[in-house]
Amino acid sequence: MLRTVFFLFIFFLVFGGKSYSQFGFTHEIGVLVGPSSFFTDYGERWNLKNNINNSGLGVGIVHYINFAFDSDCNYRVQNSYFNKHFRVRSEFDYLRSNLEHHGPVASQNTVGGQLLRAMHGFSETYEMGMHLEYHPVNIRDFANFGYLFSPYVSLGAHLVHFRPRAYSDLGPLDDPANVFPTFEGGIELEPKNTFAVIGSMGVRYKIHRTGDFLIEGKWHYYNSDWIDGLNIDAPQNKANDWVFWVGMGYVQQLNFN
Repeated sequence: MLRTVFFLFIFFLVFGGKSYSQFGFTHEIGVLVGPSSFFTDYGERWNLKNNINNSGLGVGIVHYINFAFDSDCNYRVQNSYFNKHFRVRSEFDYLRSNLEHHGPVASQNTVGGQLLRAMHGFSETYEMGMHLEYHPVNIRDFANFGYLFSPYVSLGAHLVHFRPRAYSDLGPLDDPANVFPTFEGGIELEPKNTFAVIGSMGVRYKIHRTGDFLIEGKWHYYNSDWIDGLNIDAPQNKANDWVFWVGMGYVQQLNFN
């Protein structure tokens, strides 16, 4: 399944890019990498120490359709507001984080605290999807160094394949004696598929005529509470799992003709 998703994405970049270039669009490709923080049922969701210690790494490959120029980087395209301010973005992401229980309950010298500290896990997601990206600054002016910075926001959706893992230093997790009572009956470690809504905000910095540095913050809200392998029936579990990550990277404009 993972190989199929990855090769479909590469196929879209290579052959889809060639097809779209016949219509006069230019293309950009880039790489993002940066820290990600999983907000899950491990520890207290809004505990600062918990969120920092449960941070991981995100890596993304991104492709953009740029409507502001034709495939020869000229202006022979429709002079519309959409062309000058929007990009269509496709993306393949990999996110992974080790997960531990941190917080006041886990730090207590009690049986419950010991059970929480003994439990360890990690989760990884493979994601592919598309976004619509809006740039308040004219994309053409930014490309011609009219501005050094181009902020943007985007909204999109991803297909997600996730793979959680968990274990306890005390023994098997299917033994209730080794599990914090709240998690009994709420552990599922099978790989599954879901989808996510993605929102991001970032800024590009112009390095040279066809290359930009960018930094962005991304919020992935999953249509599942099993991303970490835990789904508890408790008052504090009011939301599905989600991830926030900060990506930094480089984008290069391409010419497929």
